[in-house]
Amino acid sequence: MRKGILLTFFCFTCLSAFSYNDNSRWFINDAGGITWSIDADVPHNDHIEMSGEQISVVLRYGVDQEGAFVLERSFVWPMLRTIPNNTHASLMRRLGWDVVADMILVNARKINQEKTNNVTLNGTMIVKSELTAHSGGKLALTRHLFPSTKEAAYCEKYVLKNVGDNAVMVEVPYTQSILKTDPAKGVEGEYQIEATVSGLPGRTLEVNDSVVFHAVFKAYKTGESTKAIEVEEEWELRKRLIAELQENLVLETPDAVINSMFAFAKIRGSESIYKTKGGYMHGPGGESYYAAIWANDQAEYINPFFPFLGYKTGNLSAYNSFIHFARFMNDEYKPIPSSIIAEGIDIWHGAGDRGDGAMIAYGVARYALARGDKKEAMELWPLLQWCLEYCRRNLNEEGVVASDSDELENRFPSGDANLTTSCLYYDALLSASYLGKELGKPAAELQSYRKQARELRQAIEKYFGGNVEGFNTYKYYKENEVLRSWICIPLTVGIYDRKEETIEALFSPRLWTENGLLTQGGSSTYWDRSTLYALRGVLACGETEKGLEYLSRYSKQRLLGEHVPYAIEAWPEGSQRHLSAESGLYCRIITEGLFGIRPVGLRSFTLTPRLPATWDTISLKRIRAFGNIFDLHVSREGKRVKIELLIDNKPIVKKLVRENETVTIRLTP
Repeated sequence: MRKGILLTFFCFTCLSAFSYNDNSRWFINDAGGITWSIDADVPHNDHIEMSGEQISVVLRYGVDQEGAFVLERSFVWPMLRTIPNNTHASLMRRLGWDVVADMILVNARKINQEKTNNVTLNGTMIVKSELTAHSGGKLALTRHLFPSTKEAAYCEKYVLKNVGDNAVMVEVPYTQSILKTDPAKGVEGEYQIEATVSGLPGRTLEVNDSVVFHAVFKAYKTGESTKAIEVEEEWELRKRLIAELQENLVLETPDAVINSMFAFAKIRGSESIYKTKGGYMHGPGGESYYAAIWANDQAEYINPFFPFLGYKTGNLSAYNSFIHFARFMNDEYKPIPSSIIAEGIDIWHGAGDRGDGAMIAYGVARYALARGDKKEAMELWPLLQWCLEYCRRNLNEEGVVASDSDELENRFPSGDANLTTSCLYYDALLSASYLGKELGKPAAELQSYRKQARELRQAIEKYFGGNVEGFNTYKYYKENEVLRSWICIPLTVGIYDRKEETIEALFSPRLWTENGLLTQGGSSTYWDRSTLYALRGVLACGETEKGLEYLSRYSKQRLLGEHVPYAIEAWPEGSQRHLSAESGLYCRIITEGLFGIRPVGLRSFTLTPRLPATWDTISLKRIRAFGNIFDLHVSREGKRVKIELLIDNKPIVKKLVRENETVTIRLTP
């Protein structure tokens, strides 16, 4: 009876949740970005993170009640290390110095008023405003805000255009400010932070003429010879990076919001890679996590995605992270650290064993299979072996993996053994059996992995399966009596025994909100990572219509709502920071959920496409995995589904299959 009441309430909630999205603040523009056209609904403020190889910047921006653009820049220089040189020891400064527009003089006087017209995001921020001068002149001001792709610098390009009726004289003073840090607080002593406005000497600007000036913010070690930053060149490099990411792994579905959210996720997932003394390191960001790697964010979440995108720097960072983790293999089978920090010279292990061995095993196996590089896979195999053996040695008497905590690091209870760790270990055992066969490993070893996987699956059902708050789903840990969002994890590793009740629980009012899943029923805390896993799992297990419905809602919220344009970390912790690996998890909803791609060899994968009833076709173009570049097209043909795989626009595979049928695709080298 209680469940019936819950479901009735849930039906009402479905009608009201997300209703504001019909009037979303942002819209998708013709160029593929999103735009906020400023209307009366101000003031409004938001924040977005953007990154390059040596810098990250969080722009806290908005439009005030009078319509003027407001901006605060928060800079992070990950390779300028501070003392103590721990996880958070990047040089950081938040500058409220927003006087660039105020420095513009028109006919020798300060601007009287700014009216912001629109803000556009697409891997950069472009802000268009109209300026009114005291003398009656009118100018259009366009700001282009973006980080350098390679240098420790952030750039701003300002374009002034005379849109009035008369010529005006414009002037912008050259300005340079240098802040010197305390040398006692820097690993390499004093650092200098330099802000420069290039300025404009006085000149007459005729009607419809334009003029450009720049601002640059950079940091460097004292005594270091710094490279001059050419803003126009940096602008082209940033645009080129975005174009490269958008030319590969291109999603085409009838849902423009999902297509665009996927495109944006590729940007955030890929840009946050730092060139450290320890090699390329993908970092979560969030003004906290840089020049370091984690077993969850990197190994588990985003590394298995990079081979599909084929982004060279992404693949380098993934491989490099596994090589770093491999440094900590040991004969005593003590746990690998949760995080390797400070450009690779130190570790963090503050939450004990979080199930990190299972995270790494899961990630390294899926990465190596999808990457399709046999030499690389051979080099990574010992790490996979070690992590699997570590997990085996930590099985408790009931056959599931014991750990000190989980990836939430004791923020919420996880008992002595949690559902996530055992599911990741289960998936890793299967992947190891596939990868080992490709590498010619002994048949007895691979048979042992398959046997362990079968036994573990039975143990997961027996140990975690149970009734929680009226739903026959999973207990997150043995003593758990409250619904948890991570009950979704079995669905992502092919365990569908309790899928119906698990999905009911996930989308019940106890867990689902307009911001996705609550971490625990009855709480107010949500972390996007479990929502992203859940959406992937619901699609992967064949609940296509429900999965699409909630994926669409979530995507509208994150892409076009009040805080855009990426998946976020959590709330209230971190104030919904745009941590990077969550964007990788969004992309995996598509590759592994909607298309159902599961790597089973260096040149092979199983494919279980989920074509919604209201869609006739879906495509994923320029997939750069399994040693090939190929397109996948899935379309409806009567009561069947047609699968086409093309290489260089030539059909290589054509199959007509039943709805939800799994097929195996084998590619040539």
